[in-house]
Amino acid sequence: MGSLGSDTMNLPLIDFANFGDGTSEEARKIGEKFYVACRDVGFAYLINTGIPQEKVDGMFEWSRKFFSLPTEIKQKAPHPPEGYKHRGYSGIGVEQVSQMVFDPDELAAIRTKAPDFKESFDIGLDDSDRIQNVWIPDEDLPGFRAYCMNFIDSCRQFQMQRLLRALAIGMPGLSDDFFDHYHERGDNQLRLLHYPSAPTDVFASGQKGRINAHTDFGTCTMLFQDDCGGLEVESPHEPGKFLPAPPVPGAVVFNIGDFLMRWSNDTLKSTLHRVRAPPPKAEDDGTTRERFSIPFFMTADREKVIDCLPGCFGPDKPKKYEPINAGAYIDMRLNATY
Repeated sequence: MGSLGSDTMNLPLIDFANFGDGTSEEARKIGEKFYVACRDVGFAYLINTGIPQEKVDGMFEWSRKFFSLPTEIKQKAPHPPEGYKHRGYSGIGVEQVSQMVFDPDELAAIRTKAPDFKESFDIGLDDSDRIQNVWIPDEDLPGFRAYCMNFIDSCRQFQMQRLLRALAIGMPGLSDDFFDHYHERGDNQLRLLHYPSAPTDVFASGQKGRINAHTDFGTCTMLFQDDCGGLEVESPHEPGKFLPAPPVPGAVVFNIGDFLMRWSNDTLKSTLHRVRAPPPKAEDDGTTRERFSIPFFMTADREKVIDCLPGCFGPDKPKKYEPINAGAYIDMRLNATY
């Protein structure tokens, strides 16, 4: 298995170039490598996904255009007050990431601390009958909505044609199309993130933070990064030690979510990660530059009830968790972040 990094996080590198339709011996080897990465690290760099780099670059350009709009324009698409309605624009400091905390008093205490110094825009299915997208008027940024939805389609295509299939192929006890049946609706979430520039000392002092250590909620995540850096992943060998996972040209960062870790009876690893201000450079002149990133969160169909995956339990490994409804689990986690 390839990997990238030496003094940085040694993430596995999974190349999908020869995956094809998933039926070849080469595809099976890719699936096996992918499974080992998800089991041992929980993170990987993915290359040759089939998502054109020019489309990724275009999405970053549209994100930059959106966040450059005046605040009063962005606030025409406000995030609803309910945490589970993860759509629309959230201004700086609105969201505070919490890690598996659901008690109202504990959440209130967390929210008194330095909020995450970022702004975001969240998008999902455009034809959902449960949670509607919240858009700014087309005349405020013509073409933005159409490009976002097209990009979601590209991510979804890779998810269903290669990503979930590769994992199923690699895991013992699963049919190649096992995960397809639990992700038929495509109820995923694209998030545009902007971390504004700020004086370096406000990050060093703890006055401002980017995103605290957390795990993701759903099945899995793909993260597109700009060239700024700042993502750090907890070492699988040294708990509490976080190492940089720098941007790699042409690669997407992948990670397992808590839902899939639970589904797999903790066989697959949902790894803590965080965003920090990157190390200062001489040319920064005392200012930490802005950062853009675009995560694509993949979740199971809301109405599906999941029980432990075949091959992940047995006489020596009893089931740790009761069956759970996918939608109820995700809503519980989202409500804790707002």
